[in-house]
Amino acid sequence: ASHGPAQDCVVDKIDEFAAELASPATDPSERVVALKFVLHLVGDLHQPLHAADDHDRGGNDKRASAQGFPAGTLHHYWDTEFVEQLGPDPKQIANALIGRISASDKRTWSRGAPADWALETFRVAKDDAYGQLPPPNERGSYRLTNDYVATATRDVATQLSKAGMRLALILNRALGQGSGRM
Repeated sequence: ASHGPAQDCVVDKIDEFAAELASPATDPSERVVALKFVLHLVGDLHQPLHAADDHDRGGNDKRASAQGFPAGTLHHYWDTEFVEQLGPDPKQIANALIGRISASDKRTWSRGAPADWALETFRVAKDDAYGQLPPPNERGSYRLTNDYVATATRDVATQLSKAGMRLALILNRALGQGSGRM
């Protein structure tokens, strides 16, 4: 898949790398590469600014600031600042997020395929990441409100949870539960 059609989108690449990962005929070193790409791409698919285009390079061209945060790009806020609002310890964050996933969430989030998940993430970008942005100031920068930060932090928690569930789904399918083939 890493040498496959360059024009393929993230959705296609997730499927291609998952198939490589699942195939016993794939060289072990290529399976490791496929695993790394699946991990990365499933995460990216759930980051709202990776799933939308406001002609701003995924938020990289929008300067933003918020009370109590360093100024940066909108993309940086969604990649880092809002994630850091969940807590300082990644293990505690993971445990807290896992603890909030209901049986209904598991059923709902296990449906569909990467194309469906990308459209879902696009809606988060449209409705919240871009849809809730305040108007830019005279310098073209966006001053994020406390409500925006709170909504984005909730969205990030949900998107991380969905990404984790869906990554597990893909890996279980590709590797077989408990197969230990890697």
